[in-house]
Amino acid sequence: MNKCDVAETDICIIGAGPVGLFTIFQCGMLGMKCHIIDSLDMIGGQCAALYPEKPIYDIPAYPKIMAQELVDNLALQALPFKPIYHLSQTVIDISGNSDEGFIITTSKNTIIKAKAIIIAAGAGAFGPNKPPLKDIHLYEGKSVFYMVKKRSDFAGKNIVIAGGGDSAVDWTLSLAEIASSLTLIHRRDVFKASHHSIQTMRELERNNKIKIITPAQLVGLVGDNHILSGITIRDDNSAITTLNCDIFLPFYGLAADLSVIAKWGIDIVKNHIIIDQATTQTNIHGIYAVGDVASYHHKIKLILTGFAEAATAAYQTYEIVFKGKALHFEYSTSKEIPTL
Repeated sequence: MNKCDVAETDICIIGAGPVGLFTIFQCGMLGMKCHIIDSLDMIGGQCAALYPEKPIYDIPAYPKIMAQELVDNLALQALPFKPIYHLSQTVIDISGNSDEGFIITTSKNTIIKAKAIIIAAGAGAFGPNKPPLKDIHLYEGKSVFYMVKKRSDFAGKNIVIAGGGDSAVDWTLSLAEIASSLTLIHRRDVFKASHHSIQTMRELERNNKIKIITPAQLVGLVGDNHILSGITIRDDNSAITTLNCDIFLPFYGLAADLSVIAKWGIDIVKNHIIIDQATTQTNIHGIYAVGDVASYHHKIKLILTGFAEAATAAYQTYEIVFKGKALHFEYSTSKEIPTL
């Protein structure tokens, strides 16, 4: 491996969700440069991938903020520190140590040498749980989508949503306003969403704004040239029905995978990385974890908690990045932020 093939940085952040983005800012304020790796093709993690237009109510100073707006603000906050993003790729190998530096290799053969690593991977490398329908992959990106990036793309469409969780219900409420027709199907008549959202959804059903079919099972896709025209379902009486459909949105959650992280020798219990709460360090010196992927006794899973852990991790990595250099704490109001 030639040195010119390796990107060298102070910190490698694994995960570009809200906590990962705030980690860039915290590291930048301490003079540390960051490269960021994420399995998605966008920054923002689940906030951007699953519910960009969903309001969040527990961010300090924001009584309400849309998930995508939060992501955009965090990215803007990090921008002066010139982060380098490596998207649509996962880490497949880590070697080295905090003394000589870590070598991180990704699924796209990106090689990064970093003095420390901060894992902000949320649920780990993840992708959508896909319904087991024949040839569904042929329709993906054309008529079948596992996330809504831009709500307006679905205006005037005949939409079928499948699922019974928050994402399915929330997008039913949102897209009902702009769809030509919208049908929600679920294998049970019980939905796992907020009581208010379910009540609002049922009200739309009573007013014939949407159709809800439960219990129902997906049977197959109908279409031509990989463009959907219908979804075939089976109801509780085994009757087969084909629904008119231009757009199919299956919301069955994300399949999290921490198996690769486990191979690095990091302690994992029940799909969470065990850290020292005081330092956010894992069992490997120089590798830290923050946000939902990190666990300790009485951990509260909030974005707010992850933000605090990001600050702790940044201060802890300073000693590794700047060996022997004393860190004098300063409030952000007394520091200079680089201008763009």
